[in-house]
Amino acid sequence: MLIFPAIDLKDGQVVRLTEGDYDRMTVYGADPLAAAREFLAAGAEYLHVVDLDAARDGGQKNFPVIEALARYSGLRIEVGGGARSVDSAKKYLDAGVERVIVGSAAVEQPELLEKLAGLFPGRIAAGVDAKDGKVAIHGWRTLTDLDAYEFVRRLPEQGIDTVIYTDIARDGMLAGPNLKAYGQLNDIAGLRVVASGGVTSLSDVEALAQLHMYAAIIGKALYAGKMDLRQALAAAGKGAAS
Repeated sequence: MLIFPAIDLKDGQVVRLTEGDYDRMTVYGADPLAAAREFLAAGAEYLHVVDLDAARDGGQKNFPVIEALARYSGLRIEVGGGARSVDSAKKYLDAGVERVIVGSAAVEQPELLEKLAGLFPGRIAAGVDAKDGKVAIHGWRTLTDLDAYEFVRRLPEQGIDTVIYTDIARDGMLAGPNLKAYGQLNDIAGLRVVASGGVTSLSDVEALAQLHMYAAIIGKALYAGKMDLRQALAAAGKGAAS
């Protein structure tokens, strides 16, 4: 299983939200590139980046920071937030981002998701944020009536082979991941599942690895000193995938 340390960006700074609430934000640093290089020094190969400004308000406000991370961090990067058109997704990919995550647009513009998957095979993932089993969009502010599992189940039909699934209730809470949900999702044929939200301890990493997840994202647990990245990589087995 792969480990993706996470950098969430707001106004160019490294931050973390609690349960997706922009009013419950902690700033962890003003230099995202320095944070990324610390992850590299610890043995990471991948990085999960979210532009929170773009996720909430559109645009690509933090693009210069993301471009610097893609070009100079030494890590293979996936980015979520701001990919709401072919041009915006291509802008990220041209900047050196390895995989673009489509979130709200995957719900509101399913034809765009399918088009992107066809134009950039293997480089587009769906970001599905769930609360109480329903899909949330627009920076987690809008809860839809879409069943999250059913939405994910249909993604391979649209040409999507990777999903980043976040349980909002677990995100930033240091309460452990939703193992039951991830076990169900991992049974969907043709889909690699990235677990996001609540990964707090080495036992969490080991439990997800035992479910044969493709990858797990670790954010607040690293910044809060609850987990050592080197140990997390070892617990995950540092499996190679792309």
